[in-house]
Formats: sequence, structure tokens, C-alpha cells
Amino acid sequence: DEPCDAIPMEQTEKGYRYAIDVPSVLYKYIIGKKGETRKRLESETKTSINIPKQGVEGQIVITGQQRAAVTSALTRVELLIESFRRKQPFTHFLSFALNDSEIQDHFLKFKEGVLGQCAQDSGIESSIFQNPAKLHLTIGTLALLNDMEVTRACELLQQCQGFIKDITGGKPLPLEVVGIEYMNDDPSMVDVLYAKVQPKDRSDKLQVIADKLVEHFVASGLMTKEWDRVKLHATVMNTLFRKDPSAEDKGGPVPGRQNVRDRESFDAQNVLKKFGNYYFGEFDLNSVQISQRYSTDCTGYYTSSGSITFS
Repeated sequence: DEPCDAIPMEQTEKGYRYAIDVPSVLYKYIIGKKGETRKRLESETKTSINIPKQGVEGQIVITGQQRAAVTSALTRVELLIESFRRKQPFTHFLSFALNDSEIQDHFLKFKEGVLGQCAQDSGIESSIFQNPAKLHLTIGTLALLNDMEVTRACELLQQCQGFIKDITGGKPLPLEVVGIEYMNDDPSMVDVLYAKVQPKDRSDKLQVIADKLVEHFVASGLMTKEWDRVKLHATVMNTLFRKDPSAEDKGGPVPGRQNVRDRESFDAQNVLKKFGNYYFGEFDLNSVQISQRYSTDCTGYYTSSGSITFS
């Protein structure tokens, strides 16, 4: 525990006051059912917790006669915020766009080939293919709960420009997209098929950039670390698209998904046999973006809240 004195707190005539920025969508978790959570916090810490009206962005203000009491209430409010923030669906994600025109053309030929040669295989149909204009690599997901957090994420991204330019030498990074892979044990029951992406010079530059981006955002508290290394692959087929063409997977196996068959898998054995080394093309990657989930810009890609370039 940090010592009470470590928290910048305002001293008032009546004691102490601390104001904390909290997105309005999280107020309800601090208020609780019929205000019970707030009442319990206030009585157990002997403080007063002032929360703005629902939907109004602002600060939660904690006041009390004792400095230690305000610190205790603050710690508990922060724990509540942290645990409920984790449960919020993600709103944005860091992405590398792969919607280069050559990649899109080759992807459409891949789709045509699979539907032409493997349509008789269980679960394979046109609706499970990615939208070519939205081909991308997901680096990590973000739940940005108000404009202030979006601005903060954009500032964090700007801070990454230096190390990215050091890695790429201030130039775009030539990539190739070749081959497909799946991530579960049984190729006859696949939910997501990915295209493999790597730098043309076979270096680990793309991996290093992606991992360092995640590290920077995780350290800020805006992103939760989901695995040790970022998976560098792009979704080309996903059974979630059957029901929801705008679905966005987090880029890997979802905990608890095994027992929930809310999606119809497909048999990928023939696709892997015939298209396992399929060449989707090459292009120069020159930016990373904060993409808005469920959005589309004028090019057909996700709307960007902020981006930086490599060159």
C-alpha cells in the first residue's frame, strides 16, 4: 500500500478532498443498486462520495475529515472502477491496415477459389469471409469510455512514434501476406482462419513494434495484456460473420468459448490443403491506427481516431 502522504490531496476547512476522473458509464457501479454501494463505502470509510449525474462527464469527489479515510475510500473506488472497466466491451483497437489494393484483389481471388473448390465442405459459405476493405492486424483492444480517454489514447500513440522510427529506420516496412493458419486443435471444426503476415526481410521488426505498442498501452492502464506476444495474423474467414458481418474477434481463442457453440464451425481441411500457402501479396506498411469498432470510413476501412506513420 502506498503511504497516505503519497496521494496529492487537497486540504479544506473541513478536512480533505480528492477528485478522480471516472467515465460516466462506470458511475452506476460505484452507486450500486438503490445507492447501496456508495452508502456502504461512505459509512465504512466515514467519507462523503459525490458523483455527477448519470451521463454527465466529470469527477467523483471524495471528502472526509481524516486524510487516511479519504485515501481508503479512493482505493476502494479505484478497485471498483478497475474491475468493472475490464467487463466493458472494447470500443477501439490498435490496428495495422492490410487493405492495400493488391492484397484486396488477391483476397477476392482466394474467396472465389475457396467457394469454387470447397463449397461442399461443412459450414463454408460466402458470409463467413472478411470484408476485403477491412483486412487488418489487431494489435490490441481498448475500452475508451469517453472523449478524454480517446484523447489520452491518441497521445499515447504519438509517444510511440520515436521507437517505431528507430526500428524501421524512418521508412515504411515492406510486408508479405502468405499462407493461412488456424488456432484450434481440429481442422475439421474451425471458427477463424487467418492469413500469415511477416516482414519481407524475415526480420522480427513487425513483432517488436506490435509488442512494444501493447507494452506502452498496458503500462498506461488503458489496455489489458491478453497474451505474451501479439499474434501477427489477419482474419480472412470467421464464423461470427455469419450472424454479424461487423463482428470483431480479439485476435485469439476466447476463454470459455469451447463450451458455447453459439457459432457454426466450418471444415477447413480442404481449404488448408489447397490454399495453405496462398499468396495474398506484398505492400509497404506505413502506419498504425486507433480504429473505432463497428465503424467505416470513406475507403471502407475502420474510422480512425488517431494514427502515426513510420516514415
